[in-house]
Amino acid sequence: MITADMVVFRLSKTIAEILLIKRKNEPFKGSWALPGGYMDMGETTESCAVRELEEETSINKTMISKPLFCGYLDQPERDPRGRTVSFVFTAHTWDDIQAKASDDAAEIMWFPTDALPQLAFDHEKAIKMAKEHTEFIFK
Repeated sequence: MITADMVVFRLSKTIAEILLIKRKNEPFKGSWALPGGYMDMGETTESCAVRELEEETSINKTMISKPLFCGYLDQPERDPRGRTVSFVFTAHTWDDIQAKASDDAAEIMWFPTDALPQLAFDHEKAIKMAKEHTEFIFK
Protein backbone atom coordinates (compact mmCIF):
# COMPACT_ATOMS: atom_id res chain seq x y z
CA MET A 1 0.00 0.00 0.00
CA ILE A 2 1.19 3.51 -0.78
CA THR A 3 0.40 6.55 1.34
CA ALA A 4 1.49 10.18 1.38
CA ASP A 5 1.92 12.44 4.39
CA MET A 6 2.18 16.23 4.48
CA VAL A 7 4.27 18.23 6.95
CA VAL A 8 2.90 21.78 6.91
CA PHE A 9 4.90 24.49 8.68
CA ARG A 10 3.28 27.79 9.66
CA LEU A 11 5.88 30.49 10.01
CA SER A 12 5.94 33.75 11.91
CA LYS A 13 8.74 36.05 13.02
CA THR A 14 8.96 34.33 16.38
CA ILE A 15 7.92 30.71 15.96
CA ALA A 16 7.53 27.83 13.52
CA GLU A 17 4.60 25.47 14.01
CA ILE A 18 3.51 22.14 12.51
CA LEU A 19 -0.08 21.21 11.71
CA LEU A 20 -1.20 17.91 13.23
CA ILE A 21 -4.47 16.02 13.21
CA LYS A 22 -5.95 13.94 16.00
CA ARG A 23 -6.86 10.59 14.47
CA LYS A 24 -10.55 9.72 14.45
CA ASN A 25 -10.01 6.04 13.62
CA GLU A 26 -7.77 3.11 14.50
CA PRO A 27 -4.95 2.49 14.39
CA PHE A 28 -3.73 5.10 16.86
CA LYS A 29 -7.23 6.51 17.41
CA GLY A 30 -6.95 9.70 19.48
CA SER A 31 -3.25 10.13 18.71
CA TRP A 32 -1.70 13.08 16.92
CA ALA A 33 -0.42 12.49 13.39
CA LEU A 34 0.44 14.23 10.15
CA PRO A 35 -2.33 14.74 7.60
CA GLY A 36 -2.08 11.96 5.05
CA GLY A 37 -3.52 8.76 3.71
CA TYR A 38 -3.79 6.21 0.95
CA MET A 39 -3.06 7.04 -2.67
CA ASP A 40 -5.94 6.66 -5.13
CA MET A 41 -5.55 5.06 -8.55
CA GLY A 42 -4.57 7.63 -11.14
CA GLU A 43 -2.96 10.14 -8.79
CA THR A 44 0.64 10.95 -7.97
CA THR A 45 2.06 10.82 -4.46
CA GLU A 46 2.21 14.63 -4.40
CA SER A 47 -1.42 15.00 -5.44
CA CYS A 48 -2.34 12.39 -2.83
CA ALA A 49 -0.59 14.40 -0.10
CA VAL A 50 -2.35 17.61 -1.18
CA ARG A 51 -5.75 15.88 -1.44
CA GLU A 52 -5.41 14.26 1.98
CA LEU A 53 -4.36 17.59 3.51
CA GLU A 54 -7.48 19.25 2.12
CA GLU A 55 -9.80 16.38 3.09
CA GLU A 56 -8.56 16.30 6.68
CA THR A 57 -7.92 20.01 7.36
CA SER A 58 -9.71 22.07 4.64
CA ILE A 59 -6.33 23.55 3.65
CA ASN A 60 -6.01 23.49 -0.13
CA LYS A 61 -3.03 23.90 -2.43
CA THR A 62 -3.64 27.64 -2.91
CA MET A 63 -3.05 28.18 0.83
CA ILE A 64 0.44 26.61 0.98
CA SER A 65 3.74 26.73 -0.87
CA LYS A 66 4.47 24.18 -3.57
CA PRO A 67 4.96 20.81 -1.84
CA LEU A 68 8.54 19.59 -1.62
CA PHE A 69 9.32 15.84 -1.62
CA CYS A 70 11.38 14.93 1.45
CA GLY A 71 11.72 11.15 1.26
CA TYR A 72 9.87 7.99 2.10
CA LEU A 73 9.22 5.79 5.11
CA ASP A 74 9.32 2.06 4.41
CA GLN A 75 9.97 0.11 7.59
CA PRO A 76 8.00 -3.16 7.26
CA GLU A 77 6.19 -2.77 10.60
CA ARG A 78 5.49 0.98 10.41
CA ASP A 79 1.72 0.50 10.03
CA PRO A 80 -0.18 -2.19 11.95
CA ARG A 81 -2.71 -2.49 9.09
CA GLY A 82 -0.10 -3.98 6.76
CA ARG A 83 2.89 -3.22 4.57
CA THR A 84 2.79 0.49 3.75
CA VAL A 85 5.29 2.84 2.15
CA SER A 86 4.66 6.52 2.80
CA PHE A 87 5.98 9.41 0.70
CA VAL A 88 6.62 12.53 2.77
CA PHE A 89 6.08 16.06 1.48
CA THR A 90 6.45 19.42 3.16
CA ALA A 91 4.97 22.84 2.51
CA HIS A 92 4.68 26.06 4.43
CA THR A 93 2.47 29.05 4.93
CA TRP A 94 2.94 32.39 6.62
CA ASP A 95 -0.76 33.01 6.71
CA ASP A 96 -3.02 32.56 9.67
CA ILE A 97 -5.05 30.15 7.58
CA GLN A 98 -8.35 28.86 8.83
CA ALA A 99 -8.43 25.11 9.05
CA LYS A 100 -11.04 22.71 10.35
CA ALA A 101 -10.99 19.00 11.05
CA SER A 102 -12.92 16.68 8.76
CA ASP A 103 -12.78 13.22 7.18
CA ASP A 104 -10.37 11.08 9.28
CA ALA A 105 -9.42 13.96 11.60
CA ALA A 106 -11.29 14.42 14.87
CA GLU A 107 -9.37 17.61 15.65
CA ILE A 108 -6.51 19.71 14.27
CA MET A 109 -3.98 21.88 16.02
CA TRP A 110 -0.80 23.84 15.30
CA PHE A 111 2.10 22.81 17.56
CA PRO A 112 5.43 24.61 18.05
CA THR A 113 8.15 22.57 16.36
CA ASP A 114 9.99 22.28 19.67
CA ALA A 115 6.94 21.11 21.66
CA LEU A 116 5.33 18.29 19.69
CA PRO A 117 3.15 15.66 21.35
CA GLN A 118 3.80 11.94 21.01
CA LEU A 119 2.98 11.02 17.41
CA ALA A 120 1.33 8.06 15.68
CA PHE A 121 3.19 5.75 13.29
CA ASP A 122 6.72 6.99 12.57
CA HIS A 123 5.72 10.58 11.96
CA GLU A 124 8.59 11.89 14.10
CA LYS A 125 10.90 10.60 11.35
CA ALA A 126 8.77 12.33 8.71
CA ILE A 127 9.01 15.64 10.55
CA LYS A 128 12.78 15.22 10.91
CA MET A 129 13.06 14.66 7.14
CA ALA A 130 10.93 17.75 6.47
CA LYS A 131 13.07 19.89 8.77
CA GLU A 132 16.23 18.70 7.01
CA HIS A 133 14.75 19.63 3.62
CA THR A 134 13.67 23.06 4.84
CA GLU A 135 16.53 23.83 7.24
CA PHE A 136 16.70 27.40 5.89
CA ILE A 137 13.47 28.02 7.81
CA PHE A 138 15.03 27.00 11.11
CA LYS A 139 18.25 29.02 10.89
